[in-house]
Amino acid sequence: MKKFLTICCLAWMAGTSITLCAAEPKPIRVLVWDEQQPAQKQAYGDLFLGETIAAHLRRQPGLTVKTARLDSPEQGVDEATLDATDVVIWWGHIRHAEVTDEHAERVARRVREGRLALIPLHSAHWAKPFVRLMQDRAKADALLQVPIGERKDARWEYLNENPLGKGVKADAALTPSLRHTNNIWQLTLPQCVFPAWRGDGAPSHVTTLMPEHPIAAGLPGKWEVHQTEMYDEPFHVPAPDAVVFEEKWDKGEHFRSGCVWRVGSGMVFYFRPGHETFPVYQQAEPLQVLVNAVRWLGRPER
Repeated sequence: MKKFLTICCLAWMAGTSITLCAAEPKPIRVLVWDEQQPAQKQAYGDLFLGETIAAHLRRQPGLTVKTARLDSPEQGVDEATLDATDVVIWWGHIRHAEVTDEHAERVARRVREGRLALIPLHSAHWAKPFVRLMQDRAKADALLQVPIGERKDARWEYLNENPLGKGVKADAALTPSLRHTNNIWQLTLPQCVFPAWRGDGAPSHVTTLMPEHPIAAGLPGKWEVHQTEMYDEPFHVPAPDAVVFEEKWDKGEHFRSGCVWRVGSGMVFYFRPGHETFPVYQQAEPLQVLVNAVRWLGRPER
């Protein structure tokens, strides 16, 4: 997707001149993956949530967009499809466990290798590719806490390798967490969840914490998601490299709602607003976040 120069040869009766012309960059190839639960119809009518997002992205210049769903052949993430994709937007909620480990690893491996970027939305905090990548990042962060001279021969024990479906209490020890006992480094992997949520559809108040970040381009410093489910901190994930947005609710809850991580050679951006029965992705601001994120993550120069 790098910009390149083409040689435009303009022949004139009086002679020949050669002009260097900057060609248009290749389009960013986006795959919108959606488990397509029927409850989405309450907010999105004839289209599923993922199809609604895809329809908006298709109207943007410089993007090519495909959709996939859990019930597609190879769960929508066959090798050929992923080889033709730069960014995956992932929506999942109640069928996370049905995604096979093989298919989850197929996505996660490409992110680690820098061949793909991942944008999990809302309840995709428990999507298997996101969980695997957060585990990878936790392991990399933990290794940095080991004295340099001991890293090569360090002995590791990993706990909580399958966090799906396991909640946490507000006073639970944060994960990931690292202990060193009896010459073993014991890493409790991230739970990838939070202690409280509320599905009443109350609006959230969003603060753009990093207005200079490309994902925040064109967004105001303060804005609202008109109807959304509430998630409350602490979010049990590795410390993000950047927190672009924060949400707050009138009852006092708050959440880091736009988080960026580098994992291996690739990138992950988690965007929190959602719930399938609220029309979050018919609202201009969340859609602008996705457009910005796709454009930033899909370019190697980021």
